[in-house]
Amino acid sequence: MTKEAVVLLNMGGPNNLEEVELFLRNMFADKNILTMKSGLLRKFVGGMIVFTRTESSQEIYRQLGGKSPIVGHTKELVSKLQERLGDNVIVDFAMRYTPPFACEVVERLNDADVDKIYLIPLYPQYSTTTTKSSLEDFEACYHDKGTDALLVERKHFFENEKYNRAIIERIKESVGKDDYRDFDIIFSAHGLPKKIVDAGDVYEKHVNRHVAILKEMMQQEGMDFHAAHLAYQSKVGRMEWLTPSLKDKLASVRNRGIVILPIAFTIDNSETDFELDVEYREIAQEMGFKEYRVAKCPNDSELFVDALQEMYEKMQ
Repeated sequence: MTKEAVVLLNMGGPNNLEEVELFLRNMFADKNILTMKSGLLRKFVGGMIVFTRTESSQEIYRQLGGKSPIVGHTKELVSKLQERLGDNVIVDFAMRYTPPFACEVVERLNDADVDKIYLIPLYPQYSTTTTKSSLEDFEACYHDKGTDALLVERKHFFENEKYNRAIIERIKESVGKDDYRDFDIIFSAHGLPKKIVDAGDVYEKHVNRHVAILKEMMQQEGMDFHAAHLAYQSKVGRMEWLTPSLKDKLASVRNRGIVILPIAFTIDNSETDFELDVEYREIAQEMGFKEYRVAKCPNDSELFVDALQEMYEKMQ
């Protein structure tokens, strides 16, 4: 009997304040993040970024309770998917920049004598900076450990209807019993340097297609927002990034009520719970918005579990 495993891949986040530097160091050592050809230059630039950002990043996580919420949510999601798939399938997860790392997961699967590994990166849209990076990281550990299990990979899932139902439910939760017409909705995607897109990264195209799908679903559900918009968050550095920025978009929409939907994230993390829900809330209040709401990510919702189960079954 074939022994199978499903491994969910994500970027990760600090499990404690001491891991903040590790998180930043691993992220900015990633050749898919800092794309300069020279390894020495990458190491220098990455080291400078880590040096300048560690203390401020620790303060962010301190305000979030001393750790990123991403690991806890992921553990809950894994537990629910494991219960759904039963004892014949091992469900695990690996993080790109913080524990649990891919290599320790590969070792566990080796010990369990797994024949087939299904990899599902938890990024709805494909990007070299996320999907490719996580898959390459797992594959490197897989080859290093001499594993002979068959790898099956999922590259993106923004078109999955069950997943999009999970997003629609989160939007409904954020509006509650209020009138949709009193709100604009902004689909906030994680930003990306323009040079990465110009080099062939399909992320922007996937985000645009995903927004179109969700707008059509909202129309079918009678979720008649005043208007729907797309913006990009999390810009760092001086280089040109995808536009419009979330701050610029907030300045241009009707000054009344706003719902922010973090379209690029499946699991809540510092960029949803702090950047969007704290920093941008302050900006929106300064701009005079009467209502500012951030929809939760799917996290461990039953609809997201449904979507992951369907993905696994279709990959077989």
